[in-house]
Order: sequence, then C-alpha cells, then structure tokens
Amino acid sequence: MSITPKEVRRIAALSHLEFSPDELQRFVAQFQRILDYFEQLQQVDTEGVAPTYHGLVEIPEGGAVRPDRTRPSLAPEAVLEGAPKAQEGYFRVPRVIE
Repeated sequence: MSITPKEVRRIAALSHLEFSPDELQRFVAQFQRILDYFEQLQQVDTEGVAPTYHGLVEIPEGGAVRPDRTRPSLAPEAVLEGAPKAQEGYFRVPRVIE
C-alpha cells in the first residue's frame, strides 16, 4: 500500500495541521515507511501464538492486573493550590472549543 500527498494533506487537515511542501514530502516518506513496516509485520507467521494484552505481565483470567484499593487522596484545596487559576473548587482553563 502506498500513501499519496493528497492523503497526507487530508490527515493534516483532520489534525488541524499545516505543512510546507518540504514537510509534506517528508511526512509522505515517513508514513510510507510506517505502512511498509506494517506490511512486513503482516508477513510474520503468528499461528499458535496467544494474544498478548500487556507486554510486561500476563493478565489473569479476571482481567485485572492488581486488585483495586481505596486510598486517601489529596484534599481539593491542596490540589488547587498549585493551579495557575481556580474557580469554585475547579481548575480554570482557557476555552478550547471553537
């Protein structure tokens, strides 16, 4: 599978990114290397290999790696002390929705 500059421009638009012509060509090449690697991975024989859900531990039958435990947490006032802005017990952040 190959990727075209048009497809990279579409990905950029969906991500609200703009690329110069040089950057566009660099990203086309990078995406192509990624796709080539996935094609290479598709060639690996995985017959009889059990799925891995986590790279470091084997997940027990129930799915949990460790039991959940209730522990004390920081008081809201202590957390908000480090905030640049706080209002009515919440972090105050700039509006990000257009």
